Amino acid sequence: MKNLKNALLLKQLYQLKQLGFQYTSVSVYKEDESNLLLPNTLEKLEKQANGCHLCELSKSRTNVVFGEGNKNATLMFVGEGPGATEDSMGKPFVGRSGELLSKIIENVLYLKREDVYIANIVKCRPPNNRTPTPTEAHTCQPYLLKQIELIKPKIIVALGATAYHYLSGDETKITKIRGVLHKREDYTLMATYHPSYLLRNPSAKKDVFEDMLKIKSLL
Repeated sequence: MKNLKNALLLKQLYQLKQLGFQYTSVSVYKEDESNLLLPNTLEKLEKQANGCHLCELSKSRTNVVFGEGNKNATLMFVGEGPGATEDSMGKPFVGRSGELLSKIIENVLYLKREDVYIANIVKCRPPNNRTPTPTEAHTCQPYLLKQIELIKPKIIVALGATAYHYLSGDETKITKIRGVLHKREDYTLMATYHPSYLLRNPSAKKDVFEDMLKIKSLL
């Protein structure tokens, strides 16, 4: 929540600057702690995210890509960020990588896509599909953590190194950490390759297949 507070404070300072203030006292910021708490329903949380302008990504987005799926899902997938197709449609994983993810869910886990929940580290598309900056990721992180808190998944699959890093704080290379089950307080976390990586490296599909078999055994 600290990152959200800092972002709100910075936003207010920029607003004061635009109004002509050159110097101001820190005491001008008197936001009540309760006003910084995120909503306790996914519907209200999504509404707040849709109006978010706390980082630079909000300036170039077409749509906020909040996430979708079963609000009581046992299994949650978390990717890096929206791509061009996702940005235009406002839904996660609907491009080529999304089609591959759907096939993995259906053909390996024997689940329907609507049985799981799918989200990303950042809710807005980074320009040219670049990796989100630490500032962007940390600013958006409270939304994702609140989604996890509300959905209460038992298993979270981090799709790619970026998603794994921001969910765990671990910077171990994805090639060394993929498929390893990490027991957290409220859920089990596992990293695997991002579907977009599989499109570029089809030979890695067998590794993801093995990873998904582990997830299937947990389910």
